[in-house]
Amino acid sequence: MKLLIASNNANKIREIKAILGGCFDEILSLREAGYDIDPEENGVTFEENAVIKAQAVADLTGLPALADDSGLEVDCLHGAPGVYSARYCGYHGDDAANNAKLIEEVSKFPDPRGAQYACALALIFPGKVPIITKGVCRGTIQLEPKGHNGFGYDPYFIPDGFDKTFAELPAEVKNGMSHRAKALELLKQQLSGLSRKENAQ
Repeated sequence: MKLLIASNNANKIREIKAILGGCFDEILSLREAGYDIDPEENGVTFEENAVIKAQAVADLTGLPALADDSGLEVDCLHGAPGVYSARYCGYHGDDAANNAKLIEEVSKFPDPRGAQYACALALIFPGKVPIITKGVCRGTIQLEPKGHNGFGYDPYFIPDGFDKTFAELPAEVKNGMSHRAKALELLKQQLSGLSRKENAQ
């Protein structure tokens, strides 16, 4: 069975293939499959946005589709930037501007500034109810950036149990405990359960 990932993000695709590789015969990004689609993410939760993207790809291709939506939720900001993480500054994709606004906002509050990275995954088999999983990675926000790995808010996010930011940790360490890795592992468990149920019938 072929799975399409509703993304062309190389880091996401690599992680998804590594964890779900044994669940599908072939896993392809949209670009690898020859599709160009960019659904509008107008949901108010990560789950809604993930379903919107996966549903659009499944409807277009007739193939199983997997999408994710993820971002940073800061406790003292009542969960912001949340689904607006990639465009917190007012426009999409400017990490420096997003981080500048984040630090301006959280600096009004004392330590510890609790936060979490969250990721929702939606897997849609055509004609079936979406399978949705969510993973979170708790931590705190610091005011000074450290590290040069990762992207987005990583230089300011220290995961619980560590004294380094996501941007200071090696990719294999970060990916092993990330919000996306946790959501993918839950999805893998659900797929394994479905497979056992089908084999028993």
